[in-house]
Amino acid sequence: MEQDRETVRKKPVQLIAAICNNMGMGKDGTLPWSLPSEFQYFLNTITRVSRPGNMNLLIWGRLCWNSHSENMFPLANSLHVVLSKTLSSAPDHAHFLCQDFESAVRLAAQPPLSDIIETVWILGGTQVYEDALKHPWCDLLYLTDVMADFDCDVFFPEFDRELFKLQEKFPDVPSEIQEENGIRFKCQVFKKKTDDAF
Repeated sequence: MEQDRETVRKKPVQLIAAICNNMGMGKDGTLPWSLPSEFQYFLNTITRVSRPGNMNLLIWGRLCWNSHSENMFPLANSLHVVLSKTLSSAPDHAHFLCQDFESAVRLAAQPPLSDIIETVWILGGTQVYEDALKHPWCDLLYLTDVMADFDCDVFFPEFDRELFKLQEKFPDVPSEIQEENGIRFKCQVFKKKTDDAF
């Protein structure tokens, strides 16, 4: 056990999602809005690394993975892990298959990946977000506030807004309200209050 603890390298676990007024994220396996510039911001955020050769580990629930179009892949600087208890092998374009959230995070924190993984990004759906919010390494929520009402059947889980505090400004995150296709939205970051800084 001691040796096991030495080989685990803590990685930041960060969630990213766009949510409308009722915390809705999706409907019938797709986004209920069309915000190309917000989607580009999402892609830029999850693929950003500080050094060439480094990667981010992207964790997807199976349904969330299936809802994204194939032409989104490959993504720069990204390794994909899909969570599923029913699949027997990783789907096309994914690199890993894990049965549960903890084993996916451990992939990033242990050799051989611990040397190259910078950030673990959580891309949904609801249950995966819930698991991530409870994880001790979870430190940031990137939540785009889509300032409108949409009919959704998938929702971002409630979270403690005293524990996760909205940041006034954050690096690489536009702070102004934007508008596209008649929809106003604002990119936001919530930071977990903790003494254990990375």
